[in-house]
Amino acid sequence: MHTFGLVFFSLVATFWILHGLRIANGARKLPWLRDFGPARDENCPSISLLFAARDEEEKLPAALATLAELDYPKLEIIAVDDRSQDATGRILDEFAAAHPRFRAVHVGELPSGWLGKPHALQKAYEVSNGEWFLFTDADVRFRRDALRRAVTLASERNLDHLTLFGDVEMHGFWEKTLITFFGFAFQLATDPHRVGDPHSRAYVGVGAFQLLKRSAYEASGTHRRLAMEVVDDMKLGKIVKQAGFRSEIGIAQEAVSVRWHAGLGNLIRGVTKNFFAAANFSLVNVAAALVGLLLTNLAPLGGIFLGHGWIRLVAAISVVVALGMACGVDLVMGVSPLYALTYPLGALLLCYMLLRSTAATLSQGGITWRGTFYPLEELKRGIV
Repeated sequence: MHTFGLVFFSLVATFWILHGLRIANGARKLPWLRDFGPARDENCPSISLLFAARDEEEKLPAALATLAELDYPKLEIIAVDDRSQDATGRILDEFAAAHPRFRAVHVGELPSGWLGKPHALQKAYEVSNGEWFLFTDADVRFRRDALRRAVTLASERNLDHLTLFGDVEMHGFWEKTLITFFGFAFQLATDPHRVGDPHSRAYVGVGAFQLLKRSAYEASGTHRRLAMEVVDDMKLGKIVKQAGFRSEIGIAQEAVSVRWHAGLGNLIRGVTKNFFAAANFSLVNVAAALVGLLLTNLAPLGGIFLGHGWIRLVAAISVVVALGMACGVDLVMGVSPLYALTYPLGALLLCYMLLRSTAATLSQGGITWRGTFYPLEELKRGIV
């Protein structure tokens, strides 16, 4: 039994040393938006900033205020009101009347074979004129010079697709515990540094900021390829990478910010439709993710407190590496590195959210998103 435990914890420690430290080193090399100067007017291609909004009356005004202040010479902003039941449509129309470079498009009905958000973004594309697109969300706030700096980054790196990690506004212990662990787990699962390697299959798409050449977007199939994709932002990064275009991820910090969901309950409910979808609606993938989360994040703590001798030592190595990575994520995300100590609790919460999403989707036979129900079998056929 002692030998089995030693082998097991040695494998876990090997995972953290080889995989964890490699990803941490790669993340350290990601480009930071602040290190790239604002592009001059003559170096600014035309950009169409596109987003879909449904029932966003609470968060929309703050986001629109930052869009109005964007310093960029050739910019059009196209917002699609996706069948909103609140004042979203009126807010967009009033903003469009006051800002010449802003246009509001209204969707009254959703055609079959489409999820609401991909359909709305497709509609935005169809009336756009920019050489580049910036796909974002209705609640994202931008710093004034964010687009100019992003254009410089994309130009210097010769990119077709640039996606950015921004700031997530967090309040209170539970939000910080969960969101920082989500960022930690996202790094481990996606290996962002390898996205920039054209020979790697790694891809990332962050919904808050995806800057993409029109030619690359069209050659990748537009949102028609993503018509039934729940995690359309990530899969946009995937189809661009699969089409052979240059993609990379950078760190924007406060230049791109969002308030995700307020409070732990809203965070849990808000991703119910997403987590099982992110696992491609596969119970095998869900089981693998749960086992991986528990063995790598919680089992080493058991080894420290319950093990002896070499078992305790190798388990401690795993915990030290994980704590170091979590500290790095916390610092980038703007919270105290002491929150690294909460990563086991974050792992348990993430496991619960994945199980909840899976159970809810299976029990309902699908998901309800933006007021429309989509059967599970139809969603499975739409996976990219």
